[in-house]
Amino acid sequence: MAKSSVSKLVPKVPAVPGVSRRQQYSASTKRALVDVAEEMFTEHGYASTSLDSIVAGADVTKGALYHHFSGKQALFEAVFERVESDAARAIQKVLRGKKDPWEKARAGLRTFLEVVQEPGYRRIVVQEGPAVLGYERYREQEERSTYANVLEIMRSVLGAGPWELEDEMLQTFSRIFFGAMASAGESVAGSDDPIAAAARVEAAIGFMIAGFQALADAGVMLPTGPLGPITTTD
Repeated sequence: MAKSSVSKLVPKVPAVPGVSRRQQYSASTKRALVDVAEEMFTEHGYASTSLDSIVAGADVTKGALYHHFSGKQALFEAVFERVESDAARAIQKVLRGKKDPWEKARAGLRTFLEVVQEPGYRRIVVQEGPAVLGYERYREQEERSTYANVLEIMRSVLGAGPWELEDEMLQTFSRIFFGAMASAGESVAGSDDPIAAAARVEAAIGFMIAGFQALADAGVMLPTGPLGPITTTD
């Protein structure tokens, strides 16, 4: 692989008031390492990417890498966090632009399905993340960024009906939907035809959203507690 063009940015450190040149250079070096690592992890995968190739691509020493990261797994985690955070911000931006709760839910779903088809997200977050970080750490990172968007969607959708749910019930709905979205992301990312898989997921979850909308329009009451009955307002 040719040396990444990112490395050319390392020595070019613009002056920032209140921050020393050394601090700026250190931040620039760390950013370059994460940039190159993201490229290589996406193209070659975690196991096939060596630290030697990363420092060569970033045009820094291995000592500089160990100044910022304890090893390859720590560097991968930094890449994972950035990719996941960028995806969460993209979805959040779409959600902020929608006032109608049902359109917000559909737009959030559509954007998420676009994100999981991106090569970097597919490889780093969906395919490599669970194995490299471990299940608990992976879920912790994912909930820190993605779950907030799911919670916002569910709060908006459930707030559109004649429903006054306790926070525990809202959290329950959100975690179930979060699990469905995570599973959907895996099925799309691992598909030989991700476009077709995304279309199927959008249709299936869109059908569920339509079900919530129909319940809200009909005034059907949702459960408010364990085993609570579903009744109508008639």
